[in-house]
Amino acid sequence: MLKERGLIIADEQKAIDYLKVISYFRLANYFRPMERDKEKHLYKPNSYFENAISLYYFDKKLRGIIFSAVQTIEIALRSKMIHYVSLKYGAFWFMDSSLFKDKNIHEQCLSAMRQELVRSKEDFIIEHKAKYTEPEMPPVWKALEVTSFGTLSKLFCNIKDNALKKIIAREFNLPQHLVLESWIKCAVTLRNCLAHHARVWNRNFPIMPQLNGSFRGDWIENTDFPMVKLYPQLCYLEYMQNQIQRTKEFKNQLKELFRHYPNVDISAMGFPYNWEEEPLWR
Repeated sequence: MLKERGLIIADEQKAIDYLKVISYFRLANYFRPMERDKEKHLYKPNSYFENAISLYYFDKKLRGIIFSAVQTIEIALRSKMIHYVSLKYGAFWFMDSSLFKDKNIHEQCLSAMRQELVRSKEDFIIEHKAKYTEPEMPPVWKALEVTSFGTLSKLFCNIKDNALKKIIAREFNLPQHLVLESWIKCAVTLRNCLAHHARVWNRNFPIMPQLNGSFRGDWIENTDFPMVKLYPQLCYLEYMQNQIQRTKEFKNQLKELFRHYPNVDISAMGFPYNWEEEPLWR
């Protein structure tokens, strides 16, 4: 069928081997850039099956790099919430509905946390259950460690105390808590794509990060790019990596990946011209 539609297959046996382990509809997203007719799925001249495979593996490696960065942010946010909110409101602040803006969202978070605690096989949770029968849940430094990133994000955004959230935002060298809220909401959506092995290289994202503000760290000067694409997502990830790890690992991994796959059009990810000259990426 692919050959009839004009796709060139250099090695048919290898193509069959790939299709045995990667389903057609997962690969279809990587065939589409080569299509000249999007309805009939007819291919442009000189379109190769192998190009789609190369793009698939580029995207797979890209997801791995991004996942590591998101994980770093999730763990750092979790640690800072445990530290700063507990210092002010005690070990069980997450159970106190008076500390949250929306009672329904708070109850949804508690329900999700109860389920996570029931499912958890972590030694420290098992030991806690064996030793204590009340309160209903362990203190926050245990409970939050098994809470999903999505629930963690909802808890943070729902906290009433904006002054406290600003303190946490400043820990990430951000001007105020609304920027941090925007970025972690985006990071949760991005992580969900990664968890389902969905393509990210040319995806349009439903939630766009807040990028304007008085950033103290190295940031971008050019904001003339499509906000729904991956590039703005990578910008806030890189900024936060700089504040948490203070290394160039994330940006170096991305640049090395792009060098290894020179045929991938990074403008499809929203990268502007001369992006490497930005203070953030230098």
